[in-house]
Amino acid sequence: MSRIGRMPITIPVGVEFNLDDDNHVQVKGPRGEINRTFHPRIVIERDGETVYVKRQSEAKMDKSLHGLSRTLLNNMVMGVTEGFEKQLEIIWGGHRAQLQGKTLTLQLGHSHQIHIEAPEGIEFELNRTLITVRGIQKELVGQVAADIRSIRKPEPYKGKGIKYTTENIRRKEGKAG
Repeated sequence: MSRIGRMPITIPVGVEFNLDDDNHVQVKGPRGEINRTFHPRIVIERDGETVYVKRQSEAKMDKSLHGLSRTLLNNMVMGVTEGFEKQLEIIWGGHRAQLQGKTLTLQLGHSHQIHIEAPEGIEFELNRTLITVRGIQKELVGQVAADIRSIRKPEPYKGKGIKYTTENIRRKEGKAG
């Protein structure tokens, strides 16, 4: 049995959880609403304020979907209550960022400025060289943060670029002279 899949999910107060017959789940909370349809081989059961995710058989496909479905469902509940955020840091003096409305403008040593429009459900916050990406969908927050980081990945010699605040850059020594 999947250790993650068998853990129950508690629905907090103020969160509305709706489940259809075709495994379509709708979660509404103080921060917003998330919809998702789960695989038909997964069984989602609600018992009061607790939700259980079960699988139909011991087939390999069912086992692999079990923990994943439980984690996705838990992320939906956490997203509408607390939300998710990723923080990126710009390293190097000449690199700059500006926030104009929902558009993040980056100057990262390219011959042009890079404009990133915040997708639906994502908001940016800028504090000098610290970019915060916030939203209720964990996958979308992670993807937007990864897209921003991929514009100028940190290089191993001086560490210039955009990195996650939790990331450690492995440095290399320069050319021996």
